[in-house]
Amino acid sequence: MLEQITPLILTYNEAPNIVRTLEALSWARDVVVVDSFSEDETLEILARYPQVRVFQRKFGAHESQWNFGLHQTGIRTDWILALDADYTLTQELVDELATLRPTNGTRGYRAKFTYCVKGRRLRSGLYPPVTVLYHRQSARYMQDGHTQRIAVAGDIEDLSAPILHDDRKPIESWILAQLRYTSLEKSKLLAESPDGLSWTDRIRRMRLVAPVAMLFYCLIVRRGIFDGWAGFDYAFQRMIAEAMLSVQLLEHDLAAPEMNGRQPPGVVSLLGGNGLKPKHKTAGVKS
Repeated sequence: MLEQITPLILTYNEAPNIVRTLEALSWARDVVVVDSFSEDETLEILARYPQVRVFQRKFGAHESQWNFGLHQTGIRTDWILALDADYTLTQELVDELATLRPTNGTRGYRAKFTYCVKGRRLRSGLYPPVTVLYHRQSARYMQDGHTQRIAVAGDIEDLSAPILHDDRKPIESWILAQLRYTSLEKSKLLAESPDGLSWTDRIRRMRLVAPVAMLFYCLIVRRGIFDGWAGFDYAFQRMIAEAMLSVQLLEHDLAAPEMNGRQPPGVVSLLGGNGLKPKHKTAGVKS
């Protein structure tokens, strides 16, 4: 099965991560990288690996970047292993891939993730399972908020072994990325009807609730306090990301002329009513 799989990776300034990702792909005969004109040592590192083919393309959106890699880079294998540059395959997962025998209806495989902070594995990570392995001719990408979503025409099965998510880029890069991500997430939340949102996105629309709820969820519900300082680091990062999204939503509320004294939607949902300022009656004067 490994001979039928081509890893596909997107990169932009991934020098702190890409070596670990590629070292875990030593079994692959062909690795395709779509690079968004990295300005660090990413390209020099990629050049050390003879099985890696690099295509540079200006970044527009995740959807278009992934679809370019999928359809316009000369991949010939039937199966694609789609990886972010901060994903590291465990040996258990490589062994599992080698023994896969897809049925006629199976067109994708979903992997779960173990989140890492500077190499330390967390129990409190929130990274959801992702379809990372799929049949090339049965898949296409669509934009979904700040990231992409893969649509696969066929059955998707679950893999047993995890992938490690271990981003070691500096905190400055993380902050800049969150600014971009939260801007896209804001647009997604505002564009969709509340009835069509997940319960987590409904909490995000409340503006004031999500940051505190995220900190509590990571540390207490997900038991991040038992992950030590790495768990606190992760929990505070998630809280800050939600706070940045809340600020983006509040900025939108303040800029909207139709607000005109109304409370933002999140406050309305918490306090009840229609969000209008109360009318104060004065003796002898109609309010």
